[in-house]
Amino acid sequence: MAIVMNLYYTGADGAARAFAEEMESSGTADAIRAEEGNLLYRYFQPLDDPETVLLVDAWTDQAALDAHHASPMMARIAELRERHDLHMRAERYVSDEEGLSDRDRAFLRA
Repeated sequence: MAIVMNLYYTGADGAARAFAEEMESSGTADAIRAEEGNLLYRYFQPLDDPETVLLVDAWTDQAALDAHHASPMMARIAELRERHDLHMRAERYVSDEEGLSDRDRAFLRA
């Protein structure tokens, strides 16, 4: 099982992108990627919404996600989020044990 969080950061005048760039340039994102149980920590920007940045954040299990939430990284993220005056919404997904079906795989191109 893996837990995937989609976090949408929205601001004004490029604030969300500036936040993501600062997370990367400061090494904060890399420090989170190095945390035990992190599977993915990557920012994306929707083509139809330049004021929003999507973070896809994946963890091996709830214990790893809980440890991340208890880490000093959360204070750093909160500080940057406040500085850039961002609002957030979150989506949570839990993978099933079987993964993709053969029917699903038929639509993928590697």
